[in-house]
Amino acid sequence: MAADQPAASSPRRRGLLLLVVAWLAFISLPPIGLSMLRQQLLLWQSSPTAQQEWDRFRAAMREESTGAGPVKRKVPKSAEPPLKVWLRDYFVLAIAAWILFGSVVFLVTGVLARGAWAGRS
Repeated sequence: MAADQPAASSPRRRGLLLLVVAWLAFISLPPIGLSMLRQQLLLWQSSPTAQQEWDRFRAAMREESTGAGPVKRKVPKSAEPPLKVWLRDYFVLAIAAWILFGSVVFLVTGVLARGAWAGRS
């Protein structure tokens, strides 16, 4: 019986290894891709053109907030474009949130898939 034990657990170990590799890919690829784009996006958002567009947008919101239209607009408080602030100040928080919530989604999906697969046998 002892000789049968390793052979029986080998497919389970391979399945567990496959799940861990899939989880690592699911968790790491989006942050790696975003990290690679981050510097380029920050340079683009720091350009005078992007700042001018943001200033024009804020000015338009300021004008619309005083009007008597059907919707009262709020003027954005930030003097910088939101994407620039997010990439500069909240990037690590966004990566941590992705890892946490992505892991939860992966775990729940795995449990549901395992239940569906076990129901077939």
